[in-house]
Amino acid sequence: MPKDVILTPEGLANLKAELEHMSTVRRREVAARIKEARDFGDISENAEYDDAKNEQAMLEGRIAQLEEKLRSATVIDATELDTDIVRVGSTVHVVDGDGAKLKYTIVGSAEAKPADMRLSNESPVGKALVGRKKGDEVVFATPRGERKLKISKIEVA
Repeated sequence: MPKDVILTPEGLANLKAELEHMSTVRRREVAARIKEARDFGDISENAEYDDAKNEQAMLEGRIAQLEEKLRSATVIDATELDTDIVRVGSTVHVVDGDGAKLKYTIVGSAEAKPADMRLSNESPVGKALVGRKKGDEVVFATPRGERKLKISKIEVA
């Protein structure tokens, strides 16, 4: 049973764009590589052909993944969000134990990018923050030990 995929409207648009690119442009490119490799002759000992077929299999797997994510997607409506409680789609301003100010956007796991401060609601930080209010302190485990964050502001992303 596939789990629900929670997406922001931006995340939904990105997945649709990736699926469109994969199922049109990339499929044509891979098909052209297979045709070109087939033209080299005997396919039983043709490394280019094997490589192109492997790429095709990976591409079709990714297309199937994207289609499944889109089928089970739940899109968060930003107009329904408020700034009282942290939810998927919220941007949360926090202060850590060292006094450093950080800003996280809580998103579904399909569109998480920790380097861009877009954290999954399933990550340790995301789990700790979701459902909390401004002024709350959260404590969560990290590989380096416990970490504390205090929520200073909640915005709609």
